[in-house]
Amino acid sequence: MELAFLYTKIRADFGKHPTFKDVEARILESIPSTDAYKDDYISKNPSVAELSTEVHFSEHEVNTERVSFKSTGLQHKEGGWPKDVDPTEKTDVDRFRKKAEKDEAYKTAVKAIGPIIDRCLKQNNTIDIYGEYFEDSHVGVDYSSEPPNAKGLAVFRDPSTPSRFVTSIDWHPEGPQKIAVSYSILNFQDPRFTGSNRVPAQSYIWDTGNPNTPDREVLPTSPLVCMRFNPKSTETLVGGCYNGTLCYLDLRRSGSAPVETSVIEHSHHDPVYDVFWTSSKTGSSAASVSTDGNMLFWDVRKLKQPTDKVTLKNDEGQVLGGSALEYNQEAGPTKYLVGTERGVVLSVNLRNRKQNDGVTQFDSGPGRHHGPIYSIQRNPSQNKFFMTVGDWSAKIWTEDLKSPIMATKYHSAYITSGCWSPTRAGVFFVARTDGVVDIWDYFYRQNDMAYSHKVGEHGLASISVQGNAQSGGRLVAVGDVGGTVSLLELCESLAVGQPKEKQAIASMFERETKREKNLEMRERDLKRKLQQGGGEGGEEADKAKDGKDQKMEDLLKKVDADFLAMIKEAEDDLSEAADEDRNGK
Repeated sequence: MELAFLYTKIRADFGKHPTFKDVEARILESIPSTDAYKDDYISKNPSVAELSTEVHFSEHEVNTERVSFKSTGLQHKEGGWPKDVDPTEKTDVDRFRKKAEKDEAYKTAVKAIGPIIDRCLKQNNTIDIYGEYFEDSHVGVDYSSEPPNAKGLAVFRDPSTPSRFVTSIDWHPEGPQKIAVSYSILNFQDPRFTGSNRVPAQSYIWDTGNPNTPDREVLPTSPLVCMRFNPKSTETLVGGCYNGTLCYLDLRRSGSAPVETSVIEHSHHDPVYDVFWTSSKTGSSAASVSTDGNMLFWDVRKLKQPTDKVTLKNDEGQVLGGSALEYNQEAGPTKYLVGTERGVVLSVNLRNRKQNDGVTQFDSGPGRHHGPIYSIQRNPSQNKFFMTVGDWSAKIWTEDLKSPIMATKYHSAYITSGCWSPTRAGVFFVARTDGVVDIWDYFYRQNDMAYSHKVGEHGLASISVQGNAQSGGRLVAVGDVGGTVSLLELCESLAVGQPKEKQAIASMFERETKREKNLEMRERDLKRKLQQGGGEGGEEADKAKDGKDQKMEDLLKKVDADFLAMIKEAEDDLSEAADEDRNGK
């Protein structure tokens, strides 16, 4: 049965706003029950039914597959020469060009394509109003009122399983696009690799714009402990392996295997903890240091055996294992600084090979660290001052003295790495085992850190600051023991140099150096006077000492006698009082 109801409206009500009101329900149609449906239904009195005509939806979350991007380059080479023209011969090329320029078709083609090229050139020269064209405009601006802070930009996780330590981080010399990260397990006989498990040997080159997948994989024969870009040829790297060998890498070649690896018989016998490219005309020289007590010099073009060797010995002739290396060409092409696992700093100068192989020892007493030195680096603006990081503090040294001139307070956790800011002379960073990065600003204050940033729950293992002009020292890469590299961006107050900051930091270091020299001179004079007093006036000093002892003994005897007399007098008074009481009774 089809039901229909006709709504009617008079013409005068057309276009008026409708008015709604509640009315009682009325029956439009009633279908009486018949006996034919009795067997199929059960009659109920009363019968209540609730119906809903709403459309039901179900909510679901789906994580779509991530799209990976890859940057590729296109190289165009000049070609299309006729068979009778040799492109390597300049005379043949010039003859063919002159002939082609006289052709009318060539002139017509050039005239037709000229407006198109002119339009493309104008498009390339169009100024972007949102671009930064004056990078030095912030010079002279005071950011000291801005509170120090840092924010996380990206996270790079180790694709290999199980996760390993981030042992070193090195930025690309020409820009903040790439970082070289080496991964290794430094714990001896780590329980995660007992039995049939094998330590993954892969290390990776990451692109800061794509933190999801590595830009390049490096697969040496042994896990890398350190890796550095070549400052002259930025597509080549040198790495130090866990088994003591050195490997040479070239990113221009296909494949992940190194180009050449040193022979293990002529390499280090312990892991290579640090490696540096050194100054040379060919740009192929490198130096490595290890805890086996040797410092080896290499030519990466032929790694069969090292070109030179220096044994790291202290003044007593003991061999010390090297745990950190520092080389700066501006400080001297033959000068090296080595931090040892005993907390002692060694200076190596190849020009003074006749005197103890050119090795000079710094303070091995109260000034040294209580544990291994994990990082050593010269100040970028003042090369003769350098910083060492170890145990719970960071110390600042100068080449003129054998003892540190400044030191930070002891942190609440062990320090594993540290580095200077490339843009600010008084700012340096230290990484701790509790996952915190401490930033010290000596231009602001020297007794406490300027800012502390919690990176994660894992202990930190390495830290590096990007020093290219494009980033301005604002990008910091921090690696932890869980295989994660965190990319941080610093605020302007921690990255932009303040007015006259370099002069203030230099005068501060010079003042502390002069103060330390005066203290050493005073201590030397006291020792000299003490030695002279023990030789010439020794008898007089003994007599004076005997006289003082006799006076002290006489004074003690007098005090004892007075005390006994006072006790006896008190006893006599008590006995007299007792006699008077008995007589009164």
